[in-house]
Order: sequence, then C-alpha cells, then structure tokens
Amino acid sequence: MRILANDGIDTTGKNLLESKGFEVILEKIPQNELANRISEFDILIVRSATKVTAEIIEAGNLKLIARAGVGLDNIDLKAAGLKHVPVVNTPNASSRSVAELVFAHLFSVSRYLHVSNKEMADNGKENFKELKKIGSEGFELQGKKLGIIGFGRIGQEVAKMAIGLGMEVIVYDYKMRSFDLTISLHSKYQLKNFQLTLQGVDLKTTLSTSDIITIHTPGSEEVIGANELNEIKTGAVLINCARGGVVNEQALHDAVSSGKISFAGVDVFENEPPTNDTILKLKNTSLSAHIGASTKEAQERVGVELAERIIGFFNK
Repeated sequence: MRILANDGIDTTGKNLLESKGFEVILEKIPQNELANRISEFDILIVRSATKVTAEIIEAGNLKLIARAGVGLDNIDLKAAGLKHVPVVNTPNASSRSVAELVFAHLFSVSRYLHVSNKEMADNGKENFKELKKIGSEGFELQGKKLGIIGFGRIGQEVAKMAIGLGMEVIVYDYKMRSFDLTISLHSKYQLKNFQLTLQGVDLKTTLSTSDIITIHTPGSEEVIGANELNEIKTGAVLINCARGGVVNEQALHDAVSSGKISFAGVDVFENEPPTNDTILKLKNTSLSAHIGASTKEAQERVGVELAERIIGFFNK
C-alpha cells in the first residue's frame, strides 16, 4: 500500500513501515492540490500543517488517516466517519517535549531571558547595568501555584515537572475528579516511583488562585477569552502551548498590555504563520513558532508510534 506522508515522517518510522512492505512517499502536495491527488494513495499521514478536509476525504479511497501528533482538529472527523475511513493518532510520543517547552517559556519570563536575549546582542555593552537591573526583578518557580487546564497526558507531564520544581499544582476538572500520578525518578543505578493524588477544582478557583496558568485542552475551541482573563489573578502568567485559538489573541493582548497578565508564553497562534502583530509585538512575552512537539526525540517517537499503529491496524 502507498502511504503519503504529506508533512513528513521521521526516518526511523519510515524505515519501519518500509520493512513491512509499505511504500512511503514524502512528497509535499500543496493543500489546494491534495484533493486531486489523494486517489493515488491508500494511507495519508499528516501533522498539523495539512488540513484533511471533507473534499479531500471524499475525493479519495483512503483506508486510513494517521495524525502524527495528538490533536485531530485539522481532520474532518465527520466526513471520515461518513466514508468509514478510520483515523489514528499518536497520543503518547510528544507529551514530554510539549511539557518541557512550557517550562522553557516559564523560565524565560521568570528570569527576563525574553528581554536579555533580544537586548544583549545589540545593547549589552551600553546597557549592561540596566539589563541586569531588569533581570533582577525575576522570580523563582518554587512555591508558585501552577493551574493546569486540560489534564490529559501533556497536562499530567507538566504536573510531574512542576512538582519536581517544588510548585503547587492546581488541576481544573469540571467533574471535580481526583487524579493519581506516578512520578518516576531515574538515575544511573535505580528507579524510584512516588505516587500522589491531585484533587480537581472548578475553573473559577483555578483562574483566581493560580500564579501561573497553562492550557492543554484538545482541539482549538476557545477556552480563555476576555471573561476568563478577568477572573485570572492579577499579575499571573499565562502559557499556551496547546492550540491556536484556545486563547483569544486580542483579549490576551489587552490583558498583557494592561498588566492584568504579567507575562505570556505563546507557542501557537490562531493563524500560522500569524497574519498580524497582535501578539508578536507585545512586550513581556516569550514566543516560539509552534515547536511544542518538534524535538528530535519526539519526532522519532512519533514516527515509531505512528508506524506501529499503521502496521497494527492492518495486521488485525
């Protein structure tokens, strides 16, 4: 069977698929041409760049759609269901990478690295004392309350890291459930596991009591808008490494500009690349270009998990 990896696939995953007889094509077919070409392929692999629309699904005879990543918001699941095309994803592979990026943004804003990284190269000699003064206003993460909205695999990985840093974790859960976590501490010689339970709280409590809020909900439905930002503790930090559109960009711009939000870390945007400077030109922001799952290690894990899911699907 012919597989189109339209957004690419790691070499390890590609080799694994080819060892089982699949033909993997790495051609990048433009979005507006994909419907005309999709009948050439049996399986379609995408990341977030390619939108698998109803037109594309209806134009082909796909036996499987595979999403290299967690979110499925770029795939028309209704159209796939109507045509009986199964959809699989890789929910396990990228959690660690996204969680680490959350803390990369947190460390950046907490120690004003987002300022010094921009200013040191151009003004480090002349303004060294001023930059040192600005950086001296930084804060430690230990003892801070981290509110997590969306407590799936990524949210839980963030919680484990936060606990390791000595932070207090607040979990939003509309059902007010409790969650059991196992934290594994690896060393060269032994592995120790620590178990603990976190009790979910309501959204208002999460927003009003957290020093830092990070969002890890599935899909791109808006979670934080102007109303929610008004509920957030004044001076809090907001991190979005989930999906563009989860946080209303204009509302976030206004909240950061007014000081309601002291800092923001943003990896994802409503439009990519961004079509305006709503967030890009803001001060007190740490920005990245949708790289949450894009580490070398994660890409290899995604490729392997994707290959295993495709192989397993056809070996049923």
